Amino acid sequence: MGWILLIGCGGIVVVAAVVAFWLVSIYNSLARGKVAVQGAWADIDVQLKRRHDLIPNLVETVKGYAKHERDTLEAVIAARARAVSAGPIEDKIAAEGGLSAALGRLMAVAEAYPDLKANTNFLQLQGELTSTENIISGARLGYNNTTGGYNQTLVVFPTNIVANLFGFRAMPFFEVTDANERSAPQVKFS
Repeated sequence: MGWILLIGCGGIVVVAAVVAFWLVSIYNSLARGKVAVQGAWADIDVQLKRRHDLIPNLVETVKGYAKHERDTLEAVIAARARAVSAGPIEDKIAAEGGLSAALGRLMAVAEAYPDLKANTNFLQLQGELTSTENIISGARLGYNNTTGGYNQTLVVFPTNIVANLFGFRAMPFFEVTDANERSAPQVKFS
């Protein structure tokens, strides 16, 4: 009888150890996924900082040529301020969408001023901003891929049980919010 009790207790200990190992494994997988998403966001954040640093110089350059475009320039400055001071990732994503839209309007204004388009400083700043936008696009793709993998892990069984138990939450995707950015450009030949 003593052996049976000992074997039963040993079996319970083994099952408990397997379950504990399984829970730790899932928890660590979720934690690594969350850290990967945060790292992907940090990659975007670095480029957003670069973009934020370029914008005042670009605005000042345009200001000298486009004196009648005060509203557009103020909109860019305000959008930049919102983007720089945005808090959580969700707020930053929304603010960056507004900044992208404002920059698009600024570039459209620049098209109306041939002297500005020929200005070396403006061309250099525009090139740096374009390069930064391309890097941001790539970083957004990486972030969204990482976020998608992490969010998918959160909803599959049995990981979803452990995720809910330890409070892991889905991360937001970095999506285009401006309808103008979603639509394809119109090409017209006169």
